[in-house]
Amino acid sequence: MKKVLKIIAYILLSFLLLIGLYLSSAFVLSRMSTPKEEVADADITIYILTNGVHTDLVVPVRTAQIDWSTRIPFSNTIANDSSAQLLAFGWGDKGFYLNTPTWADLKTSTAFKAAFSLSTSAIHTTYYRRLYEGDDCRKIMISKSQYTRLINYINASFKTGTNGLPIKIDTHANYGNDDAFYEANGSYNIFHTCNTWANSGLKSCGQKACRWTIFDTGIFYQYRKK
Repeated sequence: MKKVLKIIAYILLSFLLLIGLYLSSAFVLSRMSTPKEEVADADITIYILTNGVHTDLVVPVRTAQIDWSTRIPFSNTIANDSSAQLLAFGWGDKGFYLNTPTWADLKTSTAFKAAFSLSTSAIHTTYYRRLYEGDDCRKIMISKSQYTRLINYINASFKTGTNGLPIKIDTHANYGNDDAFYEANGSYNIFHTCNTWANSGLKSCGQKACRWTIFDTGIFYQYRKK
């Protein structure tokens, strides 16, 4: 019996040490930054936006490079508001997005599948008329060439149909009147979260980002007011 208890204690201790290593690594690496790519013609405004847990990348609806409304139609939202000027993209676990409107609705099965890449992913898009900078929103200026790379990064995250357009998920799990969900590539797991995706998006267009992060706090730490 004592031997069994020692084995159980060893397993529990190892588990706690792994959790500690995971969280401490996430903290340290999120405070370390990748260098920003300096350009002279940064004239396109994008934003990072958080709801306190999850980071979105927000871009203009229309520029000379792309009109996102041709790929993410206004008509796919309840409001169908064609006056919106900004479009937010967030990548994450499909089960979390569609089945967990609040933390109180979180099921153990959903969390387990998400943690170990056993579920599929989705992209949540939200149209905005305008955004204002604050603790939950930061403005970033990038160049046209940098934005082209970000466009490619976002587009590559979508699963597309035979028409080449993102595949809309038919659901009533919308968060509001201006959002929609789409099928996405990639798998969510404890090392690659919604915030890891957003952080990689910033890296793709040469912006300051965390070395690695799983939390939104790491990203916003890089863009804190000094």
